[in-house]
Amino acid sequence: MATLLPGTRALRTLEAAARHLNFTRAADELGLTPAAVSHQIKEIEDQLGIVLFTRTSRTIRLTEAGTVLFEAATDTLDLLGRAVMRARKMARGTEFLKVTLDAQFAAKWLMRRVEDFRKQRPGIELRFDIAYGLRDFDLDDVDVGIRFGAGKYPGLCAHRLFDNIIIPVCSPGLLASGPPLREPRDLFLHTLAHIEWARQGVTWPNWRMWMAAAGVDDFDDSRTVVFGTSTDAVQAALDGNAVALADFAMVANDLSEGRLVQPFALSIKVAPEYAYFLVYPQGMVDDPRIVAFREWILEEVARTRTTDKA
Repeated sequence: MATLLPGTRALRTLEAAARHLNFTRAADELGLTPAAVSHQIKEIEDQLGIVLFTRTSRTIRLTEAGTVLFEAATDTLDLLGRAVMRARKMARGTEFLKVTLDAQFAAKWLMRRVEDFRKQRPGIELRFDIAYGLRDFDLDDVDVGIRFGAGKYPGLCAHRLFDNIIIPVCSPGLLASGPPLREPRDLFLHTLAHIEWARQGVTWPNWRMWMAAAGVDDFDDSRTVVFGTSTDAVQAALDGNAVALADFAMVANDLSEGRLVQPFALSIKVAPEYAYFLVYPQGMVDDPRIVAFREWILEEVARTRTTDKA
């Protein structure tokens, strides 16, 4: 009976065709032609002696038997994918630790400190996956993640890293040569940059919110520049083109090394449930590589918080 079962490639074709109910869209996803998808489906039907799809001139539909095999193919491919990823992680050995994180956290915080980790833990080689979405630890080749969110990750351990404290920053050159910044209203004479972000009723602090906290109730935000990422907003400040609202943890090094200055002490916070979190599967809590990385990064975070309080 085993010899009658379709191979993995055929199962992928069946799964895509059944999910889309359209051979053309399935073909686009698989990198095939619609004729090739149709041919593979016909081969599966002939091999099993079962009609999987009913076809008309314009549409296809799953038969009852086709629905059963579609569900089984989906489960099988998922199970195989997870097993392959576990095997790959085992094959690459225990000396590697792959960290998934977003580009901003990588560039502005972690990469500046990686050499210290390597000195402390020479037996562990860090590798990085730069992405904004949370990876699936069972399907993606990653071991730990650093993600911004509300900390609710089923099946994962989550360690809160930073509260997001938003402050105004600018370049020393802009502060020295531009219109003086003695009180919040003086900011009206400068280009102001911030990002636009909202999720589940929570809005990332913008200049209107900062001005309200500063007691300025007639702020006109028509001259503000809105960026898609915090990295771009901070870069505008570093280039001397704007005063930007930035997350303190992400600009702590720029401040301590003099590339940026904070013209006003007033800061505002993102909703308290949102923060950067270190996450990893609960079943990996005692993995020596993850233990080493967790202990190291929490120590580094504590140092950043100490700088903030200072």
